[in-house]
Amino acid sequence: MSEKYSHSRQWIQEKVHTFSPDIAHRESRSVTAVIDATFFGRRSNKFGLIVAKDVKHKDPIAYNFIETETKEIYRDLIQQIETKGHKLQAVVLDGKPGIFGLFEDIPIQMCHFHMQTIITRKLTKNPKLEASIKLKKIVSYLGKITPCRFKYWLYAWHKHYEDFLNEKAPDESKRGWHYKHRKLRSAYRSLLRFLPYLFTYLKYPELNIPNTTNLLDGGCFSPLKDKLKVHRGANRSLQRKMIIYFLENRRK
Repeated sequence: MSEKYSHSRQWIQEKVHTFSPDIAHRESRSVTAVIDATFFGRRSNKFGLIVAKDVKHKDPIAYNFIETETKEIYRDLIQQIETKGHKLQAVVLDGKPGIFGLFEDIPIQMCHFHMQTIITRKLTKNPKLEASIKLKKIVSYLGKITPCRFKYWLYAWHKHYEDFLNEKAPDESKRGWHYKHRKLRSAYRSLLRFLPYLFTYLKYPELNIPNTTNLLDGGCFSPLKDKLKVHRGANRSLQRKMIIYFLENRRK
């Protein structure tokens, strides 16, 4: 760059470090948004990002740098969206505890990928129990079968394995027992909890609601992290500028 622009290395470095990315002005509008958060490096580094991205225009309507992912972080993002004059008409979320209540007045879609990830986390990638294998198989059909069939399979599974789920083992706790298959029960309860939000995208076709947060996960966060890795020596201030520039200029 020094040779290309006929300036010293120091001059180039000063220009890089004093660069300030332009923030695009966006007309206020009603939006269907995908909202998700990610962290750069380990969570203990406390360097993360939360973004609300417009599904139709493929641009970020709001974003914040974060240290942790909490309910307050989402509330602040909503306030930023409203301050800019945008109106949320539907959202796609990843199932973070306590978040859905912040959007109770609009349609909410639970990300199918995150739903499958939750079940895998509870049952492992290669479960051994027959009941776990079959429940994981049912969840793999999310987005591929009708809501009616999915619910039928889920309730039929529960009816078949209800006694198995209720099996208990003695222990030294106050009540003297615990459920033998607690992770399997937890996986089933998670499905029941998110079931009202798994097929929202089919109920409101006019809102163009996707059934995953991939617009951010694969379409934004993944390529953003790839670019930051190339410049892993940049300090935190410069990394923030790079992230803002990326967000303001990416339209995918």
